[in-house]
Amino acid sequence: MNRTPTVEARGWTRDLLEAVVYPLTSNARLAIAGFVTAVTYVVLVLSTFPQFSFQLLTRNPADIGYAVSTLTREVYLGTGWIGLGLVALYAILTGIAVTNSVTLVRRARHRGASTVVGVLPGMLAAGCASCGAGVLGALGFVGAMAMLPFDGNLLRAGGIFLLLFFLGRAGDPRTCTIGGDP
Repeated sequence: MNRTPTVEARGWTRDLLEAVVYPLTSNARLAIAGFVTAVTYVVLVLSTFPQFSFQLLTRNPADIGYAVSTLTREVYLGTGWIGLGLVALYAILTGIAVTNSVTLVRRARHRGASTVVGVLPGMLAAGCASCGAGVLGALGFVGAMAMLPFDGNLLRAGGIFLLLFFLGRAGDPRTCTIGGDP
């Protein structure tokens, strides 16, 4: 069947909306998405200045709130509202992607090991995409972010577009066909 680009775009948009709304369909899924979002945000913010984070948290792990709030302020001062919004959106989309991936893995487990093996790389890809700009800081390339155009906001935006693209391709994980009929 030949589908026109307009029909395909409408289908992708509908699938994206279904994927984004899926974690809101139960309290357990919402809790998973919220937890993953919070952890992702903390990791992304702490990875902006890894030496500061490491020194502060090895001295007293209870200072994590101080570290997150201080580094959130630093992200805002360095990249403005746009950069801070991109970090927050990254975290939210990662929470959604991981929640959807958990559902896909559960569905795949009922079908066999080969489909689980097919879903796991996608789950890892969502996790890697969420790290995006934070990976450079975690690897010790903090200065690399400053050298990137728009202070790394372009890299963050690229990761967000990739997450949106793949969420739109997958759609609602309850109706996604993995290795056959739903």
